Order: sequence, then structure tokens, then C-alpha cells
Amino acid sequence: MKQLTIAACAAAALTVSTGAARAQISDDVVKIGVLTDMSSLYADATGKGSLIATEMAVADFGGKVKGKPVVVISGDHQNKPDVGVGIARNWFDNDKVDAVFDVPTSSVALAIQQLTRDKNKVFINSGGGTSDLTGVACSPTTVHWTYDTYALSNVAGRAMVQRGEDSWFFITADYAFGAALQRDASNVVKESGGKVLGEVRHPLNSSDFSSYLLQAQASKAKVVALANAGGDTTNALKQATEFGLTQGGQKLIALLFEITDAYAIGLKDGHGLIATDAFYWDLDDETRAFSKRFMDKVGHMPTMIQAGLYSATLHYLKAIDAIGTDDTGKVMAQMKATPIHDFFARDGRIREDGRMVHEMHLFEMKKPEESKSPWDLYKLLATVPGDQAFRPLDKGGCPLVKSH
Repeated sequence: MKQLTIAACAAAALTVSTGAARAQISDDVVKIGVLTDMSSLYADATGKGSLIATEMAVADFGGKVKGKPVVVISGDHQNKPDVGVGIARNWFDNDKVDAVFDVPTSSVALAIQQLTRDKNKVFINSGGGTSDLTGVACSPTTVHWTYDTYALSNVAGRAMVQRGEDSWFFITADYAFGAALQRDASNVVKESGGKVLGEVRHPLNSSDFSSYLLQAQASKAKVVALANAGGDTTNALKQATEFGLTQGGQKLIALLFEITDAYAIGLKDGHGLIATDAFYWDLDDETRAFSKRFMDKVGHMPTMIQAGLYSATLHYLKAIDAIGTDDTGKVMAQMKATPIHDFFARDGRIREDGRMVHEMHLFEMKKPEESKSPWDLYKLLATVPGDQAFRPLDKGGCPLVKSH
């Protein structure tokens, strides 16, 4: 009887041990939710392409991690914080989602960041821009992967002021992203010795920019800066050409400008436009190889947001594979401890505030005669190291950053 009891205890212990080992991957599946804009002004830069880039990374990883399947689902937040939070809450409460990816539109991103913090879930943001995600609103469960308003402003703004384009007027989208982009760009302009002559704000998803462009024209500013994105940017740029802003000697800068925007504008109207980007399809053999695969699936070259999601997905899965668990705290620690080396980020690293630091690039749109193919749109002006492109760790006001 004693031997039977010992054997039973040993068997029970083995069962518990085996169960614990299996439980390292919660619910026996790693589930990623791509929350994005499938139907509005950011759909080309994110949307379906964001989902496919994530799915490509999962497939390239083998579709499983530690023998457990990796599942990707998606949702359309319609650029509305309440809609986005509702989708994500349902994912966490009912669909056993482990991580939320992408989330363009900064107002939605900030709301999702708070929810993922409350739920202790991983949030890897590629689409949202506000630098507050790793500043005053930073979260221990968030990584801001691709770009932010500080880097966009810092790289292009500093370069333009240094070459004499030192008076600025802003046309700004009237929500969290636009406000953060104008704030960060204004600071860069002033720190570099320039001045801001004025600003005007427009509603999200505007079709008529005539009154805003007339105010910019009347300001006589050397630079008219568009602190908006997606369809708002392309609409403003097309109408700026019609109003003759550049013919009158003013320079246009789109502070957030994707390759899909450049393609939509075309080189005839867009040549000479300055843009900051984290990725371009034609940088080297690796970027070209990924971009060709992506274009075959989606029909256009990948934006930095979409390329960033591929990179982020692989890094997330590698972290789970390395430590054998999808526990949020342990995965975050592993991701921050592991450098990123891929076609998107050379020597990238995740700081304690959640900012993934990597090189940023300054481009100029080519003249039509310089282009050799439909997507041959940019010439590289400069590559800026991550430590120079992104906001210094101690300047963002993130409570997670230890004082040294």
C-alpha cells in the first residue's frame, strides 16, 4: 500500500509537471490580433497590407512556436478609439488574443495602450505615430516599433532649417497624432534657429484644403509643413499644386509620407518633396527581396508600417521561442534584451521606455526623368543613426525610465 501511494504521488507530480510545461504557451496557441484601418484614409499604408505582412512573418517562422500554432486575426477600428477598444477587449476576454499589433491613428493607439496595460497584454505599435506612446503615456507592455512624430520631425525638420528653409507654417490634422507631430516639429524648427509663422487645423479625412492652403500661402512661410497622413496628405499635396504654392517659391514637406502616398501623388506633382521614412523597398538586396514577395501578394510596395510589422512579428515569435513561454512580462523582457538584425532594422534595440531605436532615412522624390520604374520614386539624401533620429531616453517623460 505504501509503495502504491508513493507511485500514485509520483504519477500525480509528473502529471502536474507535464501540465505546467504545456501551460507555458497559454491556451496552447499564440494568437496575434492585427488591429488596423481596413477601410479609410490609412488603409493603403496599413490595412490589408499590415495583416499580410504579419501573416508572412508567421509563415516564414514556420507557423508554430514551441510546437504550438500561431494564429493571426484582424479587426477594423475605423479610426475610432471606442471601436478599437471594443474589438480589443472582446479579443482578450473571449478570443484569447495574446498580443495586439499595428493600430494606426494615435488616438486609437493611446486607448489600446491603456487597455493592454490593464489587461497585461503585449502591444506592438507600428502604425500609430505619437511620441507620447513612449513618453508621458509609456507602458511596460508596449513596444513602439517603426516611427514616431519626434523622429519624423527631427530628421527632416533639422535638415531643412540647416539649409535655410527656416520659417514654417503648419497644416495639421486635428487629433492626437497631428498635434504631436506639429509639437515635435515646431520644437525642432525653433531649436535649429527657425521660427513658426502660424498653423491651421483640419478635421480628419478632409477633402477640401483650399482655405488652409490659402492661409499657408498668405503667411509667406518658406516651408508649408503637412502634419497629417494618408489620404489627408495626398489630398493636401494635390491641391497645393493646383494653388501654385511651390511655383510661388514655398517648399512643401509631408512630415509623415508613405511610399503609397508618393505613388498616388506621382513624380510630376511630387518631385522635390522631402520625406522621412524608416524603410524603402530599394535600399538593398534584402529590402528588394522582401518587397517583391509583398508586392506579389498585395499589389503595391510595402510601407514602413507594413515592413515594420513583419520585423516586429518575427522578433516577438523569436522571444517566445527563446524562453518557452508567451507570458507578457517575460516576453517583453526577452524582446528588450535581444538586438534586432533584419532587413528593416540594422542593430535595432528596444529601450526601457518601449521605443525601438533604429536608423531613419531622409528621401527626396525624384524628377520624372530620373525614375526607371513605376515604384522608383525616391533618392536617398541621408541615413540617420537611431540615437540621433529618436528622442533621447531622458527627454520623453516616461515614468518607466530610471534616473541615472
